[in-house]
Amino acid sequence: MEEARRRRRATAQLKEALRALSGQLSLLDRQVSARAELKDVDLDCLDVIGRHGPISPSALARQAGLHPATLTGILDRLERAGWIARERDTADRRAVLIKALPDRSGELFGLYSGMNRAMDEICAGYTETELHLVTGFLRQVTGAGGEATAALSQG
Repeated sequence: MEEARRRRRATAQLKEALRALSGQLSLLDRQVSARAELKDVDLDCLDVIGRHGPISPSALARQAGLHPATLTGILDRLERAGWIARERDTADRRAVLIKALPDRSGELFGLYSGMNRAMDEICAGYTETELHLVTGFLRQVTGAGGEATAALSQG
């Protein structure tokens, strides 16, 4: 009985820590967006492009959870500001791929450099095995978040 109560408490503390992390990362992203003169959704799209690009507009819309018509305006803003380029897909000349431009991407890396340094310091205190454990946990939580998002978006 006591063990079950301790486990529930530990699980609740973990969920609260994840909520706090999510909130703090949202605040960081808002500050980065403001410094880079981007809208929050523009930064979200740049993140997806950076992780999955070059990427088609339809795949980007799916990944970012945006309507394709909304995405067009975002891509227009990002292209005008020099963050991205639209290029013809060499495999299918009718298709377009979106890619991040390295010159501007460096600005974002600079804005996140404080957090990246802090993460390096935190990770240095863990063994490789512990880091793999935490990474696996976070990937599972990310997958669960994706499933919950999909369920909500379906009605």
